[in-house]
Amino acid sequence: MKQEFFELQIETNGQKLYEFTDKTISWLKEKKLINGILNLSVLHTSASLIVQENADPDVQTDLINYFNKLVPMNNKLYIHSAEGKDDMPAHIKSSLTNNQISLSVKKNDLILGTWQGLYLFEHRFQPQKRKIVHHFIGE
Repeated sequence: MKQEFFELQIETNGQKLYEFTDKTISWLKEKKLINGILNLSVLHTSASLIVQENADPDVQTDLINYFNKLVPMNNKLYIHSAEGKDDMPAHIKSSLTNNQISLSVKKNDLILGTWQGLYLFEHRFQPQKRKIVHHFIGE
């Protein structure tokens, strides 16, 4: 039994989904992590992690549009707005999605569906430096 850690930094440039599947798979292969559980955690409260379709970019556009309608950027609706009109909506969106995801690793392969990818879902307008901690437990 072993544990491995990896911190991935993603620089964002506005609201969108940033795929990082290949970087995670490369790390698993490099470390020769065979079987176990991989936990991913985003260390921020205004971005989130999702597993989503990676074949059709319209899915990403629709997700962003849906969340912007669900959580409008209107400071009249919120008390907390210290960092701009996207501040509180970003916190709400991250609370509706995930800040952690656990995935299985089998025979050095990350178990994902055919059209699934790992994404950082950025909820802020301004560029950010986001950290995603990878924690593997297994063999």
